[in-house]
Amino acid sequence: ISSSGIAQSSMSLRTPKEPRNKVTVVLGAQWGDEGKGKVVDLLAMDADLVCRCQGGNNAGHTVVVDSVEYDFHLLPSGVLNKKAVSFIGNGVVIHLPGLFEEAEKNLQKGKGLEGWEERLKISDRAHIVFNFHQAVDGIQEQQRQLQAGKNLGTTKKGIGPAYSSKAARNGLRVCDLVSDFTVFEEKFRVLAEHFLTMYPNLNVDIDNELQQLKEYAERLRPLVTDGVYFMHKALTGPSKKILVEGANAALLDIDFGTYPFVTSSNCTVGGVCTGLGVPPSYVGRVYGVVKAYTTRVGVGAFPTEQDNEVGNLLQSRGREFGVTTDRQRRCGWLDLILVRYAHMVNGFTAIALTKLDILDTLSEIKVGVAYSVDDEPLPSFPANMDVLTRVSVKYETLPGWCCSTEDVRCFEELPPQAQSYIRFIEDFLQVPVKWVGVGKSRESMIKLF
Repeated sequence: ISSSGIAQSSMSLRTPKEPRNKVTVVLGAQWGDEGKGKVVDLLAMDADLVCRCQGGNNAGHTVVVDSVEYDFHLLPSGVLNKKAVSFIGNGVVIHLPGLFEEAEKNLQKGKGLEGWEERLKISDRAHIVFNFHQAVDGIQEQQRQLQAGKNLGTTKKGIGPAYSSKAARNGLRVCDLVSDFTVFEEKFRVLAEHFLTMYPNLNVDIDNELQQLKEYAERLRPLVTDGVYFMHKALTGPSKKILVEGANAALLDIDFGTYPFVTSSNCTVGGVCTGLGVPPSYVGRVYGVVKAYTTRVGVGAFPTEQDNEVGNLLQSRGREFGVTTDRQRRCGWLDLILVRYAHMVNGFTAIALTKLDILDTLSEIKVGVAYSVDDEPLPSFPANMDVLTRVSVKYETLPGWCCSTEDVRCFEELPPQAQSYIRFIEDFLQVPVKWVGVGKSRESMIKLF
């Protein structure tokens, strides 16, 4: 190549290039259970690739298609789109019996999942959740209850202990399982012994689990891929719509959530980069999913909680039970201080406001707009949980609409009071609301722009 040719090529390298395929991200903006599955399902209909980047089968997404209700915990809910590839990234921890069981259960419900193994890819760097991780999760929760009378309210799915193994660097990954099984077996026995030393009354059948894992290795092998290379090809290759489905939510994030009542992974936007191997410049639109009121499963501070008729009404009308644990969710008014905090961390492009119809019967609706402690206003969302349990909430009271919104299919048809409620949220957060959910089906998501 001539020197002028070299000069030209280095000049073109120095010209900043706009990434070809950016990922669209859907994240929970509260304590989970915001209805992310429905938003993901909406966007997954024309996606080419749908990814999970963190969490495990402690997540629960319900998606209704052709009046069949599918429940997902590990599989990206985009797996229902026969034209899309689903990808489980390195940041996810995978319980293999849970994965295959989930597929079987959903196959029995309807045709949506047929051929799922042909359209699922799993990162070779993803860590594995073993049965003893789940058993340890249960024991740790019992111990917390006995010692301080304070459990964390974990799903007992082994997620925390699996991420602990990952951080302690004695965890095992998918790549270990699908290569030399004798080497894997040796490492597995060492890890199991490590947990047995710490928890002598742990009930572990090592040989039985190894036998089970050997069978899973064969089923898994065709699905496993080098996740970094896979994502790089998707991002830099021909035009593609790539969707990332966040699990859990901002206030459950290990760093930014209401610690210690959180999950063990980063469920904010940073988890997309580390959990998939996606450079930050490839993150495109980030949609925050916000329920029209607030719910929380398990224990932990909850400033706008309504332990009264209002809470009961939201609970029963919203059918607020966890998809993963079937626990009754605690309910309260929409807390915008909390959502604004989630926006500070995630930088939402727009918001999907879900379950607006649950507020249909209320004559007035309150929205939390400021916190104070001992009559001193708090400038930001507190890190310390002892402070959060003591906050007083300043509410803005808005008029209700007292009529059904369930059959509404465009913004203009919503009652004026419901429109004002949405505008109030937009003004406070300075983020536009792109969708409003008024029911369970795909069609009940009203698109505003």
